[in-house]
Amino acid sequence: MKKPIAFVNEVTTMRRHMDASHRNAYLTWAEAEKFVSMLPKDTKRRKLDAAADSQARLDAHLREPQPKEQIIPYSDAIFREAAIEWLIETDQPIDALNHKSFKYMIDVAARATNGVKLPSRAARCKFNLGCQCCSR
Repeated sequence: MKKPIAFVNEVTTMRRHMDASHRNAYLTWAEAEKFVSMLPKDTKRRKLDAAADSQARLDAHLREPQPKEQIIPYSDAIFREAAIEWLIETDQPIDALNHKSFKYMIDVAARATNGVKLPSRAARCKFNLGCQCCSR
């Protein structure tokens, strides 16, 4: 009487058998055929190597810091230069720097700690003239 042979429908059993019994012959054949070894130990090693290589890197998160705006400390010379530039560019009379309201405006602006926000043209027009001409 014939003895029944057990067949297993799992490829991994064959790979385990090749790894345990015929490893050297399989690796020689795989190298000669330029075939990537599919033995369980080799597959596991490749997965571990790939996981080690795919570790998150900081390169994408690092960037050069943006240069901060340099605030030039106050000096009388710099203020005089800015005032003269303002006189010329806005076509103001020289006496405008001595006007009481100009001095008051500079005094108020000097107390600002985070800079001064000037109103837009439309806001100035609406405030001064009470009109809708500039708010289009």
